[in-house]
Amino acid sequence: MAEVQHLIQVNDYEQRLMVNGLNAFRNDLIREGKPTEDINALLIKVIDAPEKKQKRKFDRER
Repeated sequence: MAEVQHLIQVNDYEQRLMVNGLNAFRNDLIREGKPTEDINALLIKVIDAPEKKQKRKFDRER
């Protein structure tokens, strides 16, 4: 069975909130001595998420 992927759209502020929240959670896990591999991978995905390219008016007139 194929893996289900979810796509969400967030603005820059919301992306920064997610990064800060995940980083705070990661820091808590480090203090508790728990593994952080899953949070690290998710944090990298959020940071490296591509931006949606805006369509140009010229492209829509064709």
